[in-house]
Amino acid sequence: MRAQPPARAVDRWADAGLVSGEAVELDVRAARLGSRVLALLLDLLVQAVVALVLTSGLSMVLVALPVGVMDGALSGALQTLLLILVLVGYPVLMERFAGGRTVGKLAVGLRVVRADGGPVGVGQSLTRALVGVAVEWPGLVLPLLSWVASVTVMLSDPRGRRLGDLVAGTMVVHTRGAAVWRPVPMAVPPLLGWAHTLDLTRLDDGLALAARQYLGRVHELAEPERGRLGRALWAEMAAVISPPPSWRAPESAYLAAVLAERHRRAVHRLRRTREVTATLWPELTPVPVPVSPPVAAPTAAPAGLRPAAPMISVPTQPSAVRPESAPVGADRPAD
Repeated sequence: MRAQPPARAVDRWADAGLVSGEAVELDVRAARLGSRVLALLLDLLVQAVVALVLTSGLSMVLVALPVGVMDGALSGALQTLLLILVLVGYPVLMERFAGGRTVGKLAVGLRVVRADGGPVGVGQSLTRALVGVAVEWPGLVLPLLSWVASVTVMLSDPRGRRLGDLVAGTMVVHTRGAAVWRPVPMAVPPLLGWAHTLDLTRLDDGLALAARQYLGRVHELAEPERGRLGRALWAEMAAVISPPPSWRAPESAYLAAVLAERHRRAVHRLRRTREVTATLWPELTPVPVPVSPPVAAPTAAPAGLRPAAPMISVPTQPSAVRPESAPVGADRPAD
């Protein structure tokens, strides 16, 4: 059985702790205070624009109303309705139709899900929004005290949840991975000569892909799993290649040398195949269009100067002219 890479050790603060229905732990990061505050600031800008648009539209409607219809009670009711639409309706509608994401969460890469990892419902989004408006932001009930309590709850919760998440049974997770891209380790020069003599006919694509994935994630693995997996992959690869290496090196160096040599031979075969194809079927090979040099425009002669006369070539040594021989039987001139 081919060795499989072990699960990556994830810090408690970078793991959402979600488990799928097949009892598989999902590698999802929980959103913390910094990313959620950034998403909130972006959402506040969007809400300000929405409020400005709605206020402008409402003003136009009120101007068109007959005189005497508008009074203080109706004005206060419309302002309250506008505030509810901006603060509560915006997050609920966005999370309903955008898959648990608002504009700010979409820009930062966040998403609201249920505590078990499922999609968030309308009731849960409404509960989060109402609790947020009441005790978090803008915090209609004891603003300063509620803000301190909200930040304390988010910092102390293992999943970074706020009060609205705790009440609604939801959480916010990252939708983008946090893995850092790292290049595959290059083959060390002392192993290049040994790699050129390898017989790789029995090395299949599956084992090469497993070694490639191991080298790409070797920085994410921790000991002793990293060394044990590297030794297992090298033992499996050493059984199908020959000759064995001449000197001792880490298993990752052997794997990198074999993969580099395999890639070099694949590039060589591809180049040779293209050369044969270009020879047999030249019409399949795109021919580069020759680019003619730009023709310089003739420059006009300066005023007052005559153009130079064309050069006539004169032979330096005149060629000897052989006289024609007289025809046979012709009369000679008289003496």
